[in-house]
Amino acid sequence: MKLNIAVLAGDGIGPEVIDQALKVVHAIGQKYNHEINLTPAITGAAAIDAVGNPYPDETHEICMNADAVLFGAIGHPKFDNDPSAKVRPEQGLLAMRKKLGLYANIRPTLVFPSLLHKSPLRRELIENADFVCIRELTGGIYFGDKGRNETRDRAWDVCEYTKPEVERIIRLAYQYAMARNKKLCIVDKANVLETSRLWREVGQQLEKEFPEVATEYLFVDAAAMRIIQWPEGFDVMVTENMFGDILTDEASVISGSMGLMPSASIGLHTSVFEPIHGSYPQAAGKNIANPLGTILSAAMMFEYAFKLTDEANEIKAIVDKSLAEGIVTVDIADGGKSYSTSEVGDWLASQIK
Repeated sequence: MKLNIAVLAGDGIGPEVIDQALKVVHAIGQKYNHEINLTPAITGAAAIDAVGNPYPDETHEICMNADAVLFGAIGHPKFDNDPSAKVRPEQGLLAMRKKLGLYANIRPTLVFPSLLHKSPLRRELIENADFVCIRELTGGIYFGDKGRNETRDRAWDVCEYTKPEVERIIRLAYQYAMARNKKLCIVDKANVLETSRLWREVGQQLEKEFPEVATEYLFVDAAAMRIIQWPEGFDVMVTENMFGDILTDEASVISGSMGLMPSASIGLHTSVFEPIHGSYPQAAGKNIANPLGTILSAAMMFEYAFKLTDEANEIKAIVDKSLAEGIVTVDIADGGKSYSTSEVGDWLASQIK
C-alpha cells in the first residue's frame, strides 16, 4: 500500500519525537511491504521565523495532498512571554484545524499496567479506566469574535455554536459509543450558558436515534470531579472546544505521564495525528523527551487513516513491551535506568524489524 504522509515536526521537542515515530513508521512499512512517502512542511514558531506565517499556504497544500498528517508540537517561549505579539505559533494550529475542517479531536485515556503506580490516583480507581473524549475543534470561544476596547481595559471572547456544528460532533460521538460499550456522556454547562443549552437540546434530539446507547448529561464541573473520583465510569465523552481542552488535559495525567497520550483530529479533509504534550521547550535539544505519545499517534494514524489495524496493533504492542521492560525516558523511569529519546525510538524500531 502506498502511504502519503505529511510531516509537520513543529517546534520544541516536536522534531525529536517525530524522528522516533518515523523510525517506527519506516519499520512498519518495511515489514508489511508498504511504500512510505514523507513530505515535510513547516508550521508554528519555525514557520513564523522562516516566512512570517505559522501555517503557510505551502504547508496547507502539502497537508491537503497527503493521506494523513503526522504532527509534532508548536509553541515557543519568546511568543508565550510576549503578550503583545501579533502573530503566534498557536494561530497556526487553529488555522490548520479550520482549513482542514478538523472538527473533532479524538483523545483516548489509557492506563498501562506497568505504570499504575505513577498515576496521582490510587490504583483501584484507575486500573480499568479506558475512555475516549471527543472534543469539538473548530467552534466555540477559541474561534469566536475577540478583542479589546480602545483603552485596552476591557476584553471579550465570544462563544458561538450552530446547530449543524453541534449535531455533527455529537453524532460522531454516538457512532464511537456504538462501536465501544454503548455509553455516552455529553458534557456542558447548560445551567449557565446558552451555547450549552443548544448542545443539550441537540443531544436530546439525537438520543432518540440511538436508543441502544445509555446517554448521560453532566455539567463540566461535575465531569471534572468524576474524572478524578471515578474515571472507570466513562466510556465516550463529548464536549465543546474549551471544555474539551481542559478535561482532556486533566484526564491525560491518569496514566502517569502526559508524554504517553496520543490524539487524532478528524473532519472534512486530511486527518492529523499528534501527541498532546505540547512543545516542552525546556527539554528541546536534550534528547530526553518521551516519544511514546507520538509513536502511539502514529499507531492511530495507521488505524484510522489507513485502516491498517494489524500495523496499529503491532505498534501498540511494542510500546507496551517497552514500558514493561523499562525501555523508557527519564520522566517515567521510576528511578531506574533511563534511555534517551533516540534510544527508545531505535529500540522500538528494532523490535518491529
